[in-house]
Amino acid sequence: MAISMTPAANERVKAFLANRGKGVGLRLGLKTSGCSGMAYVLEFVDDLNDDDEVYEIDGVNIIIDAKSFIYLQGIELDFVKEGLNEGFKFNNPNAKGECGCGESFTV
Repeated sequence: MAISMTPAANERVKAFLANRGKGVGLRLGLKTSGCSGMAYVLEFVDDLNDDDEVYEIDGVNIIIDAKSFIYLQGIELDFVKEGLNEGFKFNNPNAKGECGCGESFTV
């Protein structure tokens, strides 16, 4: 499969969508940012765009636009808790390096 999610990430996204009460899924995309060049973007999707691809993973729709998919193919979305911190983690086989703070990556 081109995109995957851990059970922890899947449960977290389902909880966010349920609390929100609407939406067709979660967009995983990219923006130009940081010292390494690209940063991940997660946002709720209410309406699909013409160039969106939808990947249904255990009841959760992950939406990726065609331009971002080139850099996200094979990615695994995870949700981790480390001490008092928690958040989504991106395991991207296309990433060749990350900046020191982990906000951006390069391919």
